[in-house]
Amino acid sequence: MRERQFQAEPAPSPENAARLVICADDFGLTTAISRSIVALAGQGKLNAISCMSVCPGWKNDAILLKLLPKSVQIGLHVTLTEEEPLTAMPVMAWNGRMPASSELEKRALMRRLPLGEIRKEVAAQFDRFVDVFGRPPDFVDAHQHVHVLRGIREIIMAETARRAPKAWVRSCVDRPSAIFSRCFPVKAMINSMQSRGVRRAAANHGLVCNDSFAGFYDFSGNYQALFPQFLEKPGQFHLVMCHPGGGHHKADVIARARRDEAAALRRMPIHEMAAARGLHFEAAMPMS
Repeated sequence: MRERQFQAEPAPSPENAARLVICADDFGLTTAISRSIVALAGQGKLNAISCMSVCPGWKNDAILLKLLPKSVQIGLHVTLTEEEPLTAMPVMAWNGRMPASSELEKRALMRRLPLGEIRKEVAAQFDRFVDVFGRPPDFVDAHQHVHVLRGIREIIMAETARRAPKAWVRSCVDRPSAIFSRCFPVKAMINSMQSRGVRRAAANHGLVCNDSFAGFYDFSGNYQALFPQFLEKPGQFHLVMCHPGGGHHKADVIARARRDEAAALRRMPIHEMAAARGLHFEAAMPMS
C-alpha cells in the first residue's frame, strides 16, 4: 500500500510566538486507539503522541508511527497504574496489575511507595520504548499524571535525564487565572497543585517543561464546544492533552469519549484556531 506523503506546515515559527503542542495520550493501549491517533496526526490535528510501552500492543502499533513526519513528537507515557508491569513488582502489583491512581496517590502521601520496584519498572519501560522505536522519546509524561507524585517524580526525572536528556517533561501546573478561564477548573487546579515543584525538579536535572497546560474535562458533553477553551490564556509553551481513539474495548471506561474526541478533532480547523490566538502549531499537513 502506498504510504501517505506529508509536508510540514509552510509558515515558519516566529521566534517570539507562543508554541502549541496538542498531545494524544494512550497510544498502544489498543490498536484501534493507536490507529485513530496516527490518522489524526497525519491530518495535522495533533503534533505529539504519548506511548504506553508497557502495553502488549506497543511493538506492533509502533510501526504506524513510522508513517508520520518529524514534526510529530513521540513520547513515553510511563504507566504505573492499572496495567500489568514489565518487571516483578511483588509489593506494588501483588495481584499482577499495578494499582489504581487513587491508591498510588494515597501511598505517595503516606510515603509508602516501593521506590525500588518503581525505579526498575520505569527503566524497563524506557528500555522497551527504545528497543521498539529505535531512539529515546522526545518527551516524557505518565498515565493519569502519576509522574508528578512525590517519590515518583524524582525517579522519572533522573531516568529521563539519563536516557533522554533532550526530552521535555509534562507539567500540569498553570496559572490560576488561566485555569479558571477554562472548563472544569477544579479538576485542573487539583492537578496543578499536585504538580508544584515539577518544573524545579526538571530544571535540577537539566530538563525543561511546558509552562501552561489544559485539556481537563469529565469525558462527557460536546468536546468540540469545549476545545476552544483549552486554547485560552496560553503560556509560551502551551500543552493541551487529549485522548482520541476508536473501538469498543470493554475495559476502557472512556471509549465513547475517545471516539467523540477523534470525531471533533477531525472536524476542527486546528491550525486556524491556533493562529487566531497567536499560537504557532507545527504539525503535518497532507499534500493535495
